[in-house]
Amino acid sequence: MKPDTTDGLHLEAISIALNGRTLLSLSAHVRPGEILTVMGPSGSGKSALLAYLGGFLDPAFTASGRILIDFDDLTGVAAEKRRCGVLFQDPLLFPHLSVGGNLLFGLTPSITKRDQRRRMVEQALVDVELTGFFDRDPATLSGGQKARVALQRVMLSAPRLLLLDEPFSKLDSDLRQQTRALIFSRAKAAGLPVILVTHDHADAQATGGDIIVIGEEASQ
Repeated sequence: MKPDTTDGLHLEAISIALNGRTLLSLSAHVRPGEILTVMGPSGSGKSALLAYLGGFLDPAFTASGRILIDFDDLTGVAAEKRRCGVLFQDPLLFPHLSVGGNLLFGLTPSITKRDQRRRMVEQALVDVELTGFFDRDPATLSGGQKARVALQRVMLSAPRLLLLDEPFSKLDSDLRQQTRALIFSRAKAAGLPVILVTHDHADAQATGGDIIVIGEEASQ
């Protein structure tokens, strides 16, 4: 029997290199509901780290180290089976689907009944103050509304961890704070370990968690 099924995320001796040059090397433990921030300039390997954790690292990179979530080793597991929720700089909503269709796409396939799936999506919209948006075209949404839909699509997939690739960088100051607070609170409520990569110090400080600095900034 496993000693604890909510131990969180362990990164054991993660190392990522490109063309023989090591970009980053780190180990960390991110407990459920906590956020680890990895900061560094462009090209320091921040996004490559998330890609390695998510299982979709470009073959141009070489990587080593173990990824454990609640004592399960994800290192050799296919990306689609890792249950990693990822939010990028852009919401990446499917333009050919309605808002509701986007959320239904994200909903875990373990929920099979059509009426139950619809109810869950409707409730997800209510939870982020988008009641009645099921049939809306994503193109008609504001930046903040798109960010909320993207968040709920990820949360409906029942992820085991959340990876944030600078998802606030294209939002204005007020919207950035609101979206940041929403994502952080939802992750904490769900007990998800979170990895945030950013070059923004305000984002890092807002997490209230540990910060690892890589690349040129680490040597300054």
